[in-house]
Amino acid sequence: MLKELFPYLAIAPASIYSLLSLYCAERYFADQQLQPTADGREFPPITILKPVKGEDAGSYENFASFCTQDYAGSVQLLFAVASADDPVIAVIHRIQADFPHCDVALVINPAIHGPNYKVSNLINAFPAARHDILIVCDSDIRVAATYLQRVSAWFSDPAVGLVTSLYRTSEVDGVAAALEALGFTVEMIPNVLVALRLEGLSFALGASMAVRRQALNDIGGFEALADYLADDYQLGNKIHRAGWQIRLDSCFVESMIRGENLMAVLSRQVRWARTMRVSRPGGYLASGITLPFPALLVALLFAGSLPAALTAVALLYLIRMTVSVIVSKRFVRDGLLPTWLWLVPVRDMLSFFCWGLSFMGNRVQWRGSRFQLKSGGKLEELV
Repeated sequence: MLKELFPYLAIAPASIYSLLSLYCAERYFADQQLQPTADGREFPPITILKPVKGEDAGSYENFASFCTQDYAGSVQLLFAVASADDPVIAVIHRIQADFPHCDVALVINPAIHGPNYKVSNLINAFPAARHDILIVCDSDIRVAATYLQRVSAWFSDPAVGLVTSLYRTSEVDGVAAALEALGFTVEMIPNVLVALRLEGLSFALGASMAVRRQALNDIGGFEALADYLADDYQLGNKIHRAGWQIRLDSCFVESMIRGENLMAVLSRQVRWARTMRVSRPGGYLASGITLPFPALLVALLFAGSLPAALTAVALLYLIRMTVSVIVSKRFVRDGLLPTWLWLVPVRDMLSFFCWGLSFMGNRVQWRGSRFQLKSGGKLEELV
């Protein structure tokens, strides 16, 4: 009897976690009406800091989305580049020419303040930032016209030090890009919403981080992040530990993924996995229990009979795929599912593979450079 029940016990943690993530998503998006609105309030002036290196997929359109905001307050769009030869500078000049009514500035400074070159760009540009609400947004992010309205509304509460946003990818070019984009929908977003429901938010998501200048000063400025790979996690965690509140805005920003091969996607996934492992070692190790693919393997390898194993696996993926489709269509609205539903088991296999590889080394590649990850997520560049 125990052998017959074993495959169902094996899939229980992953299945329960999947249903829990759906519950957390339902509760979170049901509470959207509790989020502050722009009605009847002042619009604080905002500086948008964009550290950039090279061109991304749709760089011009990404940058332009910040120049077409439905926002009544002052907005400064401040680009930070390390090299005067960077091809992205031509795109920035085009933005300046096409949006003369916008306050668009460019800082070119090669100074290095630590192994995280993105943070070095932020440190170099920070003296030119004029406003007290600072938004750090990745260069491959595109936003809706109401983005600044939504994010800035949270700062009407003086206890809020940082506001971060969920992100998705709605346009994919090929299987490799779809595999990466599915990771946002079926893993990252559910994981964030479960963490928010169970323990509150103590980290930020790098796609969009709006921070109060005073909160940033309280943690030692951007300089406090220069030695870390996961600057988004560190920024949120340090601000949380400094006593400020973090809020998660439900207005999605778009992460524009260029068409890449599977090896490039795998390399980035392993880097993210190792970054999360060194940032939250205990929680990341425990997360392996909730991964569907190892549950599938255990059910198949140690079941008392093949019919019981296959029935358990079918039940696991009935739950997994149903939850994934609901999250994609009802909440994320990225258009990925059910079109790419057949890739969900492949994505689960990739996630388990990267989870395992994260414990088998501390070296990562990032923007053409190689680094060694140290305790706590600090970086050391390898020559």
